[in-house]
Amino acid sequence: MSPPSAIRPVRMIRTSPLKRMSRLVPPVWTGPADRAGRAGPLGRTNWTSPRDAVLAGVFLIAMSVDRIEAADGLHTGLPLALALSAVAAGALAVRRTLPLAGYLVGSAALSAEALFVLPSAVSPYANLVGLYSIGLYATRRRAWFGPFAALLGMAAYFADLAHTYPVIPTGVLFLWLLGWAVGYGTARRVEERGAARLRLRQQVVAEERARLARELHDLVGHTLNVLLIQAGAARRLLDREPERTRELLSGMEHSGREALDDLDRVLGLLRRGAEAPGGPALQPGLADLDRLTGRLEQAGLRVSVRVDRGADRVPRSLDVSAYRIVQEALTNTVKHARARTASVTVRCTGGSLDIEVSDDGRGSDAGYTPGRGLLGIAERVSMLGGSVEHERGEQGGFRLRAVLPIP
Repeated sequence: MSPPSAIRPVRMIRTSPLKRMSRLVPPVWTGPADRAGRAGPLGRTNWTSPRDAVLAGVFLIAMSVDRIEAADGLHTGLPLALALSAVAAGALAVRRTLPLAGYLVGSAALSAEALFVLPSAVSPYANLVGLYSIGLYATRRRAWFGPFAALLGMAAYFADLAHTYPVIPTGVLFLWLLGWAVGYGTARRVEERGAARLRLRQQVVAEERARLARELHDLVGHTLNVLLIQAGAARRLLDREPERTRELLSGMEHSGREALDDLDRVLGLLRRGAEAPGGPALQPGLADLDRLTGRLEQAGLRVSVRVDRGADRVPRSLDVSAYRIVQEALTNTVKHARARTASVTVRCTGGSLDIEVSDDGRGSDAGYTPGRGLLGIAERVSMLGGSVEHERGEQGGFRLRAVLPIP
């Protein structure tokens, strides 16, 4: 066995649950121009790609064969013609990383070839690929230099032919600009898709953050409020009614254990970034309202519950949301209303789940501002396509009504 000094500590790397959730959306690529960056995925400098190197080699071979076959008609020696061909073809090797610079170098070689050596039948096609690459891989601003550079290159290439056959340079220029436009349009569409993915990624993270906030608020807020009220009641009854105090303390212990179990379930989902086995079954539903009201009755609030028989057949997600709405409404009653009694009614009417919670407390002041609890209820209801209203009751107290459509 190794001595303690030889034991190396293991570094635990934990990933944020929001980061894990954001991986549900494909990685964002804001446009082809991003691929023109200098740094590769591991931080290395990638000046070219194997495919571009192969493309440049194919054009170099074709251009060299053309130059060798036309060696007798060249205005200068074959070495200079081959060198210009190498420059024009080599510019394609950096068409992704340096699209504008590569095209300008290739166009300069093509112009020099046309003016001083002999126009080639292959070189213009390499120039067309370079112009297309400007539209596709250059940034939006730099891409607009492509048409002007193409116009200058065409003027030099057709310097001896423009006066005799003006239609040919015009037609070639049109085709070249069309190639640039295809690349530019493709790049912009990819940018739009990347922006849409980025917005979706941000939306997923925001929705997950809001969902976690609601879960923790419902769990921790409800339990702490009940425990605080039970603790206050136990303190007041400690000397006068020890038996009642023991019941309250026992109820606090039971509520705390249930809260710890629920909290462990939520944290387990966060650690795994997905639902734990049996997770949905642990989510409370309308069938657990008796357990919920039992805890509240120990805190001094008498709650009457009436749930229609059809309510137990609603989808699981709707069942959980209905429970959370009732839980938050009753938590607000315990925390703010100073009520003695409350009533909960859940009905299935006309393809919707109608939830109503009312109490006999002090009600709400005129022009009150909803707190986090009511805002959380509104968010839940909105996600399910329902509606919610809350107001002072006709006979005092506070009344909340939520209508959730049943899918």
